[in-house]
Amino acid sequence: MKIEVKNLTKKFKKVTVLNNINITFKSGTIYGLIGRNGSGKSMFLKTLCAFYIPTSGEILQDGYNYIENNSFPENTRALIDGPDFIPDLTGFENLKLLASIQNKITDKDILETLKKVNLYEEKDKKYSEYSLGMKQKLGIAQVLIEDPKVIILDEAFNGIESKSVKSIKKILKDEVKKDKIIIITSHIKEDIYELADKIYKFDNGELYEKSNKKTIDEL
Repeated sequence: MKIEVKNLTKKFKKVTVLNNINITFKSGTIYGLIGRNGSGKSMFLKTLCAFYIPTSGEILQDGYNYIENNSFPENTRALIDGPDFIPDLTGFENLKLLASIQNKITDKDILETLKKVNLYEEKDKKYSEYSLGMKQKLGIAQVLIEDPKVIILDEAFNGIESKSVKSIKKILKDEVKKDKIIIITSHIKEDIYELADKIYKFDNGELYEKSNKKTIDEL
């Protein structure tokens, strides 16, 4: 799979939040996006997911302009701006509800994913009783459960204990071996340094490739 972003610009009235972005994402690669708060990272990911319509430019998934055709990207799952689930349902029930939309997976698949992110023991606890870290893990689980070809994680490690962060990093390294595209952001530069094959920096809505991983220390 290939995702091509061409001359992407997004404006709100007279404010330009994304300025002429050009980048190509290819299968089998983990991409790390860095930049200060408000630099454009999250807005870019939301536009990539078709939550926002570009002011100009285009996004092509294997040559198909899904935004122009009023659709969403195929085989893509994302966690942006933190998770949001139904408070009175358990973790398992929330995932089962989401999975029922496409009916592609079984209860066993859901439970296996909860085990992977170290949330199995809390599967029957209501979401309203979850800690921040547990909520984040459930958000990551909902990204993984249907085996998407494109995985987008925005500051996904927030509040997660180090043991689970280590497990999730291993999951991502295993997933990219299945010829997937993985796009991550993190305010912790070590996470990006460890995971990303390619690193890009957002600054004032513009995107720059970091040719040397060590330049991440410039943040």
